[in-house]
Amino acid sequence: MPHPHVLLSAAVSLDGFLDDTGPDRLLLSGPEDFDRVDQVRAESDAILVGAGTLRTDNPRLLVNSPERRAKRVAAGLPEYPLKVTVSASGDLDPAARFWHTGGAKAVYTTEEAAPRLRAALPPDVDVVAPGAELRWREVLAHLGEEKDVRRLMVEGGGRVHTELLRQGLADELQLVVAPLLVGEADAPRMFGTAAYPPGRMRLLETRAVGDVVLMRYVPTAPGTGELATAADRRWLGLACELAERCPPSETAFSVGAVVVAADGTELARGFSREGGDPAVHAEEAALAKVAPGDARLAGATVYSSLEPCARRASRPVPCARLILAAGARRVVTAWREPDTFVPGADGTGVLTAGGAHVVHLPEYAPAARRPNAHLLGRD
Repeated sequence: MPHPHVLLSAAVSLDGFLDDTGPDRLLLSGPEDFDRVDQVRAESDAILVGAGTLRTDNPRLLVNSPERRAKRVAAGLPEYPLKVTVSASGDLDPAARFWHTGGAKAVYTTEEAAPRLRAALPPDVDVVAPGAELRWREVLAHLGEEKDVRRLMVEGGGRVHTELLRQGLADELQLVVAPLLVGEADAPRMFGTAAYPPGRMRLLETRAVGDVVLMRYVPTAPGTGELATAADRRWLGLACELAERCPPSETAFSVGAVVVAADGTELARGFSREGGDPAVHAEEAALAKVAPGDARLAGATVYSSLEPCARRASRPVPCARLILAAGARRVVTAWREPDTFVPGADGTGVLTAGGAHVVHLPEYAPAARRPNAHLLGRD
């Protein structure tokens, strides 16, 4: 199911702390960065903080600029983004400013804690209990499907940031580094100890904002097994973009493919009919650029805008077999192959029978179909 774009936003000291241990909140950002954060809030559909942040900071989480609020209203949006918190225990103060300012609010909790919260909180707060336990994938799915949240800004705290990054659910990290040191062992940090995804993140931007520095990163390491991650969505989006580069054809689909190692290193990319070869498929073009026997292929994920073919007339080996022969055992696709050219195509079945995990992300199917619109009336 589609998840929102999850943006983690925080400011830290030079030594990596979110705050000090004093009774008052440590202001790490300056006026220029507070204004930037206000803009990011105005561009979001929802803003989320954990229960710990509600207890310690008592935030309002508002868009402060009247001009930005007016622009939201003019665009047909609520004046304020939806405010969201999560609490497995349900231990939340009904007098907190979070509940009594801004627009719509929601709290995600467990089935056990939900009745207590419904009785304690203001009646306009939506108390959502997806199940007996609080699971982040279910929270994000509900926000996307039921709340129509496409862009979610997460402002803390450290436990929330840690879990979303650990589970591969953060699409972007916006980190501001402030020119001061905290130096207190018991002060809160942005990230805790966890089994994070491997590899290096990709830097998108770095710039000074007043006397602090903003850095924007995106994750690159693919997921594992059948669970999709934010990095999987980004790589599949790239495969769909590559499909747009295919020379047009009346007899074959336009497809893009990317091969990515487990640590997020891009090994190769390709697209249908690349290099003037009228018969080459996207996965075939990409895999041909990786040295045979490259040990990274065993842990790699192949991203393809269209389900890899199970049968083909142009070459003796279909792409599903090529992927298995290369050693890759995980494939992420956007669009199941229609019957246009090969009735009953089932590349997924071939891959699964060969021991591969296949993940379908149908929310990317429209992008995958776009360069093939001229063919779709035939199936």
